[in-house]
Amino acid sequence: MSLFKKNKTGPVIKTWPLQLHWDTEDPFIFVSHHCDNYPKGNAQQAPPLKEISGRNLGRDYKERFGFRMYNGKVVPGFPLHAHWGYETITIPELGFIDHFDCLGNQGRYGFGDVHWLTAGSRYQHNEMYPLAYSDKENPNDITQIMINLPLKNKGTKPEFKMMWSEKIPIIRGEGYSVKIIAGSFNGIEALAPSDISWAADPKHHVNIMLIKMIPNSKITLPAISTVVNRNLYFITGNTITIGKETIEYSKRIKLDGNTDICITNGDKDSTLWFLEGEPIKEKTVSFGPVNLETEKEVRIAIDTIRKEEFKNWPWDVIDKAQPIGTERFVRYADGTEEHPSQ
Repeated sequence: MSLFKKNKTGPVIKTWPLQLHWDTEDPFIFVSHHCDNYPKGNAQQAPPLKEISGRNLGRDYKERFGFRMYNGKVVPGFPLHAHWGYETITIPELGFIDHFDCLGNQGRYGFGDVHWLTAGSRYQHNEMYPLAYSDKENPNDITQIMINLPLKNKGTKPEFKMMWSEKIPIIRGEGYSVKIIAGSFNGIEALAPSDISWAADPKHHVNIMLIKMIPNSKITLPAISTVVNRNLYFITGNTITIGKETIEYSKRIKLDGNTDICITNGDKDSTLWFLEGEPIKEKTVSFGPVNLETEKEVRIAIDTIRKEEFKNWPWDVIDKAQPIGTERFVRYADGTEEHPSQ
């Protein structure tokens, strides 16, 4: 993988090409970005058989006919799987996600909603990408950001928050918009995450923002601190200019955290994800879906997941999707519901 280095006196420290999974820095673990042009859905909210024939169903990560099935065999997505020791922040800008978990919660969300999961201890769920529309195509654009938990908060009871798109703050400036998932921008604060999240304390300077810019527009990201880890992910567009450097799209850009960053867009609409935060600075061990303090803890956790994968799973199948025609909602295990209009 090629690496480009910038003069240390400039705001751009390094750049890397973007892949399906994005590398990150403490306090983040990694990011996955799924962008698929799914066709019209059939009666199972799945692609037509002719378009999934011959795929390695269950592990289909090779784009064919413009989409992947991932771990899905009927509906695309991710059947029953675990998380343990960190948080996942899932943002479908396009498309729906059907969600069922080991606690008895379920729902459907999408089109700008944010599902913020804090999995301090073992948590299992499925996340399917239903092709909900039979009269038109079903493109999706899904970003999942994983952020670590401090050691003191690993082992806590899992919980999640549903943040409906209608309530998420979006700041609009001259030629740009900033969707604030975590942190703040121009004095406007994001919705509150879990109390134990590293992002919950403003002193940790965790900012997660989706930035959209029209051609030739400008935006400035203010200096934060000398130790903050700051990365920009340039996912659509042509070029942007930061300082004296012009950068092509499909790049991860590591930036100086103690410098005002002025971004000038090129001649096409651009989309950028911005992630920054003070590092947790704690040594952890990761393997598969587990991130804990020691290798022994991770081995025990992985063994527990394997032995108890289907224990306490309250649903009839591991790749459950909502019925056709379902709108966005969350229904908790106690029967209470939330809807975007509430």
